[in-house]
Amino acid sequence: MSSIDSSLPDEIASVAESDDGDRLSKDVIFELLKNRRRREVLSYLLEADETVTLGELAEQIAAWENDTNVNALSSDQRKRVYVALYQTHLPKMDDAGIVEYDQDRGLITLSDNADLLMMYLDTDAHRQDRWDRWYATLSVIGVAVVTAAFLGVPPLDVVSTLALAGVVVGAFSLLTLAHLVTNRREERTVNGKLSRIE
Repeated sequence: MSSIDSSLPDEIASVAESDDGDRLSKDVIFELLKNRRRREVLSYLLEADETVTLGELAEQIAAWENDTNVNALSSDQRKRVYVALYQTHLPKMDDAGIVEYDQDRGLITLSDNADLLMMYLDTDAHRQDRWDRWYATLSVIGVAVVTAAFLGVPPLDVVSTLALAGVVVGAFSLLTLAHLVTNRREERTVNGKLSRIE
């Protein structure tokens, strides 16, 4: 008799029985994310960006948990993670529509609903672009060009300082417009995801 509880929490069980497979409640999202192994499953699958085997997933998570590499793992360390993923975590994630888990073949793939959880994880792939770097770079270049023109450094001495200042302002305007368009696009994407959360 197994001591591992493989029953589904009410929130996830209701999703598994529901016809609306592309919506998740915040309760389900946070139920899934509260466990470190499930977060590690998501991180690994996001990095792999393809179907992975249960064995390879269990080995990597065991290596992370034991702060070692895959080759240095003992069979007990592998088995402990493998069994927990096989019996508990992957079935819960599959029932919630986060992963597609073929238990017979031991294959796991991220499903379409995974993006609802990814926005809550701190992953490099989901961090915002650093617009501050673009603004800082343009500021430094703008100040250098206008200062060089003002001091009469060739070849900028033939162009009026006012015209160069206008070009710098124009460049800032274009950068701001690009930033605005990108933010609107990201906002629509996030709103689309949030509309799928109950």
